[in-house]
Amino acid sequence: MRFEPFSRPLGRESLRRFMSKLTKARLSDGAWPWAGGSGGLAWMMILVGLIIGFGAGSQLGGDVTTTADLGAAATEAEAASGNASSNAIANRLPDVSAAGDLRVDQSTTSVVSASPSTSGVGVVTASLRVAESEVAGASSRKVAGVEVMISDDSSEQVVAQYAPISIDSLPIHRSSESGAAVESLTMVTRGEIESGESLGSSLRRQGISPGTIHLIASEMRKVFDFRRSRPGDAYRLGQDSDGRVLDFRYSQGPEESFYLAWEGTRYTVRQERAELRPQIAKIAGVVDSSFYGAVLALGEQSSLASEFARILAWDIDFSRNVHPGDEFQILYERLYRRNDDGDEIYVRPGRVLAGHYNGNVGEYTVVYFENEHGAGAYFRPDGSSVERAFLAAPLEFSRISSRFTRARPHPILKVTRPHPGIDYAAPRGTPIWAVADGVVEYRARAGASGNLVRIRHAGGYTSHYAHLSKFASDLSVGDHVDQKQLIGYVGSTGLSTGPHVCFRVKKDGRYVDPMRIASPAGAPVDEEKRPVFESVRDQLLADLGPGPMSVVDEAL
Repeated sequence: MRFEPFSRPLGRESLRRFMSKLTKARLSDGAWPWAGGSGGLAWMMILVGLIIGFGAGSQLGGDVTTTADLGAAATEAEAASGNASSNAIANRLPDVSAAGDLRVDQSTTSVVSASPSTSGVGVVTASLRVAESEVAGASSRKVAGVEVMISDDSSEQVVAQYAPISIDSLPIHRSSESGAAVESLTMVTRGEIESGESLGSSLRRQGISPGTIHLIASEMRKVFDFRRSRPGDAYRLGQDSDGRVLDFRYSQGPEESFYLAWEGTRYTVRQERAELRPQIAKIAGVVDSSFYGAVLALGEQSSLASEFARILAWDIDFSRNVHPGDEFQILYERLYRRNDDGDEIYVRPGRVLAGHYNGNVGEYTVVYFENEHGAGAYFRPDGSSVERAFLAAPLEFSRISSRFTRARPHPILKVTRPHPGIDYAAPRGTPIWAVADGVVEYRARAGASGNLVRIRHAGGYTSHYAHLSKFASDLSVGDHVDQKQLIGYVGSTGLSTGPHVCFRVKKDGRYVDPMRIASPAGAPVDEEKRPVFESVRDQLLADLGPGPMSVVDEAL
């Protein structure tokens, strides 16, 4: 007999045919292969080895040997009626359907696949001639794993092979395209310049490398010289995980900053002003010792007290006419900016929209109203203007250090003489403006008065502003100026003991008390605009609310 190599696993039917051939084989002398002698013993050992090996193979390759019954089922299916449907064929494969699912590929008439649900890795194929009409109506179900394929080859063919496996299905492989994008990591360093520090020393104190500090300083030099750094200046540095600078912001105040950013191929630098977003709020309280102190005690900035005092300056002298127990309410804008982290940061108070003051000096109410051109002014509820031809003061001052008097001991000369003006103390550099419309008559140094500006107004009035640190850059003799136009800055030039402005007013060549000027009132609301004004007034006063409030910062 002739032995073929075992290139594929044997099914039960194949083994039966092999045994039949073996029992009919004879040697040349007519003896059975196992009959006597050493040759018979060798044949017996071969037979036993084949049986044992086949049994072990069945246990080790359970999925393959189980599906080997497909050969017999396929042969029976071929002998069955040619009109048998593909569903009948599936039913004739109990071992396969028990192991998994049967799939008849409707794209061809020659392939049926069965996939067991176990973890086998082999692919078993067997042949079966299937009529096109039988496959066309079959259903299709697909399960990953071992496939059993029936092609239109009438000869039985059982082949064991490994199914192809995609590398993306392996647990150790992760495709960069299929996975979610890795979120970038930004490391943020914040700090403030302390007394005696430079930007470089402040960054080094926080562990920033010299190379990074050099990059920031060299790039930012285009818009800011860090030799002008001041204690309290704030910075924010953003870096990626490799330490590369993504952005850097340096701020000398809440509204202005210098910004460095990586734009993909290069760094860009620019100076930025924060976009301020207003929110309406109201504040109210009772004066304890001073109006400014009451506003600060409620957690608001002093600039709100200064602005409210300026609005009512024609009616109330907040340096002399404020008493404990006076009540006030202010409806105003709070201005916010958004920082680099997306947080809303309060910057400062904005416009006063409405206000009420009730005290020993009287009761006063004001509302803000804009015309169609956006020009706004303050009016009383009846539509009359609170403003007058002359401002009560030429600046936002901290206090009055000396008043109009006929006899005052001079702090430097140590003699008593008249002081025909008012000294307003304020920080050096505080802006000074014209108290009324007029024409500049004098702009120069004037002995003990230091830097002096004199303006001529209508009605025989002149106003004088002494001890200025410097003049407005665009101010010249002969210029026309408007009320509240900038003319200079607070200083201490001339005969002066500290920064202030000495403000004096003459009427027809004689000094008069600026506090007692009978200044005509400003223009009232136009009659054509009165309906609109009344609507705005009613809404603002409703938001302002009556009486003092215990909650002083209530967002509307």
